[in-house]
Amino acid sequence: MVDLKNKANARRQRGITLIELLVVLSILALISALVVVNVLPERDRAAARKAKIDIGTIENALDQYSLDMFSYPTTQQGLEALVTAPPGDARADQYRPGGYLRAVPVDPWGRAYNYRFPGDHGPVDIFSLGADGEPGGEGVNADIVNWTEEN
Repeated sequence: MVDLKNKANARRQRGITLIELLVVLSILALISALVVVNVLPERDRAAARKAKIDIGTIENALDQYSLDMFSYPTTQQGLEALVTAPPGDARADQYRPGGYLRAVPVDPWGRAYNYRFPGDHGPVDIFSLGADGEPGGEGVNADIVNWTEEN
């Protein structure tokens, strides 16, 4: 009698059905969709925050440079003047040993930050053109600048 009972149990427990498999896959797909919808926009916001922080760091380094050198680097010298002393500068003896930045950062989208001196909006303009690399734009494509608080 025990053998018949074991055979009956063995027939019932052969594996999962196609419907059970489809239900599990559907649940996994739903969870994946929810994660993607919630995580991808956060990545874009994090990139914009990183660009704002980088611009603030560059701005602080430029202020330190101007205190030592009595002027900001020219647009031609660019942000590289914060890493190595510009050649032929009259105040090269005042340049901070080791520079003002270890390296010039690039924006979260892999492009160099734009720098202008004199700036159109303040003493210096520092900005990133956003994800699209084009002036203007909205959302993730918006320019990130040092002359307004909302960007």
